Amino acid sequence: MKVRFLVLFFLGSITTYAQQIEWMSLAEAFEAQKKEPKKIIMDVYTTWCGPCKLLDNKTFKNPDLVRYVSEHYYAVKFNAEGNEQIKFYNQKYTNPNYDEGRKGRNATHDFTQFLGIKGYPTMVFFSEDGDPIMPLVGYYTAQQLEPYLKIIKQGDYMVFQGPDDLQNYLKSFVPRFRGK
Repeated sequence: MKVRFLVLFFLGSITTYAQQIEWMSLAEAFEAQKKEPKKIIMDVYTTWCGPCKLLDNKTFKNPDLVRYVSEHYYAVKFNAEGNEQIKFYNQKYTNPNYDEGRKGRNATHDFTQFLGIKGYPTMVFFSEDGDPIMPLVGYYTAQQLEPYLKIIKQGDYMVFQGPDDLQNYLKSFVPRFRGK
């Protein structure tokens, strides 16, 4: 009986572990791209943002989304008001006005400004070469995020002529990710 319990506990632990996105820094993702090229999805968040927490607690816990992101992307977490140093395009980006003792909102990171991010959460996609592809602003469910993950992974976004092409794609898209 104890052995059966331990086996079930172990299998449950593996399942739980497999249902989490392995987040990394942007520097780690760029380093990983050198060994195995994949696109990057960067979750730009703040500590005070309610929709950011919803994205973490719901969307990024969806088992189908977790599997897809883990297989096809490097996943990066970036605090838009944090004090992490970012190297990008041979430039260093910091947050010189960051106040460690401050609760709630803090100064905006220079890299956040460089990317032109104005709202949170924002997911920014990067190519295998590290070039920004597009931002996606706001909270998305796993089913709403799925077509963007697939458009970008497959490179379909490169053949779109304009916003109508994207809208037509989204209208005809049939989600495969199950709701949680």
